[in-house]
Amino acid sequence: NSGLEAGLTVNQIKESLIHVYAYAGFPRSLRGLQTFIAVLEERKAKGISDVAGAEASPIKDERSKYDRGKAVLEELTGVPEKGPKTGYAAFAPTIEVFLKEHLFADIFERDVLNYKERELVTISVLSSIGGVEPMLSAHLNICLNVGLTPAQLQNFIGIIEQSVGKNEAEAAQLVLAELQKKRK
Repeated sequence: NSGLEAGLTVNQIKESLIHVYAYAGFPRSLRGLQTFIAVLEERKAKGISDVAGAEASPIKDERSKYDRGKAVLEELTGVPEKGPKTGYAAFAPTIEVFLKEHLFADIFERDVLNYKERELVTISVLSSIGGVEPMLSAHLNICLNVGLTPAQLQNFIGIIEQSVGKNEAEAAQLVLAELQKKRK
């Protein structure tokens, strides 16, 4: 209700809930979609007509999904990928392929949400589930790379505190403070 009343379209909220599955899993994403359907039905019963909004455009880039995903990730991070794989990518190369092909090609390339909006959804989920501080730091860094300011992220952490909880916001604040020290 709050999102719709703030001017989000049905498709923007739907896309956000689809995006959530990459970080919180299918069960939470599907449950969110089921809840959203119920909200829309309640609103319709009250005579409220919500704006559907734009559908995702077809992706016409003919490069492989891996190459498209790699390009999206490089754009988000501002860092070109080079050299041999390390860490989890070397240990479990299949997950690295899935990240590039599915997360960054199939999901991030969809144009219903822009990169800033997708990153705010990501920050929300990672802050909510907790225990994933390295990923939260990476995505807060991406937020800064795609044009969000430290002040905007501080404000967003305030929204996380109101919507999710104080502990989750404090943890996100610590990660953001540490990231800002490293970026100086």
